[in-house]
Amino acid sequence: MMKFLISLIMLIPLCFWKKYWLIQFMFFILSFVYLGNISFSLIWSSISHGLGNDLLSFSLILLSFWICSLMILASEKLLKYKNYENLFLFVMVNLMISLYVAFSSMNLFLFYLFFEISLIPTLILIIGWGYQPERIEAGIYLLFYTLLVSLPMMVSIFYYYEKYFSLDFYFMNVDINNLFMSLCMNFVFFVKTPMFFVHLWLPKAHVEAPVSGSMILAGIMLKLGGYGMMRLFKLFLTIGMKVNFIFITISLVGGLFVSLLCLRQSDMKSLIAYSSVAHMGLVMGGILTLNSWGLWGALVMMLAHGLCSSGMFCLANISYERINSRSLYLNKGLMNLMPSLSLWWFLLSVSNMAAPPSLNLLGEIMLINSLVGYHWLLMIMLAGISFFSGAYSLFLYGFSQHGTFYSGIYSFSMGVFREYLLLFLHWFPLNVLILKGEVFSLWI
Repeated sequence: MMKFLISLIMLIPLCFWKKYWLIQFMFFILSFVYLGNISFSLIWSSISHGLGNDLLSFSLILLSFWICSLMILASEKLLKYKNYENLFLFVMVNLMISLYVAFSSMNLFLFYLFFEISLIPTLILIIGWGYQPERIEAGIYLLFYTLLVSLPMMVSIFYYYEKYFSLDFYFMNVDINNLFMSLCMNFVFFVKTPMFFVHLWLPKAHVEAPVSGSMILAGIMLKLGGYGMMRLFKLFLTIGMKVNFIFITISLVGGLFVSLLCLRQSDMKSLIAYSSVAHMGLVMGGILTLNSWGLWGALVMMLAHGLCSSGMFCLANISYERINSRSLYLNKGLMNLMPSLSLWWFLLSVSNMAAPPSLNLLGEIMLINSLVGYHWLLMIMLAGISFFSGAYSLFLYGFSQHGTFYSGIYSFSMGVFREYLLLFLHWFPLNVLILKGEVFSLWI
């Protein structure tokens, strides 16, 4: 594990050489080397200096490498016009280092520390390269929503260490039957996931962020919340059996409300951001059921959502770069202007609504099994979420691709090879990973 961390640290000097293609290439190489490095025969493998991975860590680190390399590929406009590209690459590499250590750390305090550190590069991305003046407000929302609930978690980590003398995930086999401590530990993950009621920072941050900021937020940062809950749920099994139904209900009812909100959005990025809240609500519900279907399904859904949502933001950005607007009223009839790109809109929209053979379908089937097994009444919310996810995905596709295109467009260009490669590298793993679905059962 240390050799990958050292490789990432050695990329920092390359940021100031301004060869962005080299860093992107290195991220791709590291992702493939990392893919061949796993040993599924061990529960924890490649253990070194407090770092190690099991299937959960491995999957999310691999997703981080993949999304970070695609972020550089998507930010061509920013890098082409010399918009502080060395600082941008420096932020990117630091973000990758913090995510790598957060996902691979085997110590709770180390995980917490890098969980918070990863917030700083994301904040710099939003404030430094966002589009509107409102990006400052979006950055403050992001910062304070997370920091407000992370302080109780830090205090509870210190309390846990004082009482049980270890913060290693190895030795976390106690059962803490304490509601207050459970809320202090987990609420930061509820905000990060995000749970309905504490989700308002997410659409604001997405709408103001550049394409790279949206990709990292949707692709990786939301997964930190799910990962944290999966790591700590075994500490709160007894109390979880008593109170988790409250948070499951909030997540699923919230997911249904947010799905209805998506049908009324006129901003493409806002619609995709709200759909993230609905999908991650399912993930959070699956984890809190505390059964193996839920945990397995949550992991699959997190990987699927990371690829699909990131690809959708790339599509929205491709249209934005040509029309200079994210409004659905102006981005219409694009099939007349970019027919090749219309295929990618279709493929990623149907993946977003969990059509076969996407990984979203596998994740959704598992989560529905888990949640209906928890209580049959949850079927009502699940049916609504599934139906409306189809409705808003078709709304986004139909409204943007069909009809008469906006008459105020005075210059337009077809998609370039880089953009099609970017979309293919999102869609291909999303629809091929389902062929190896049995791998995810190794973690349970």
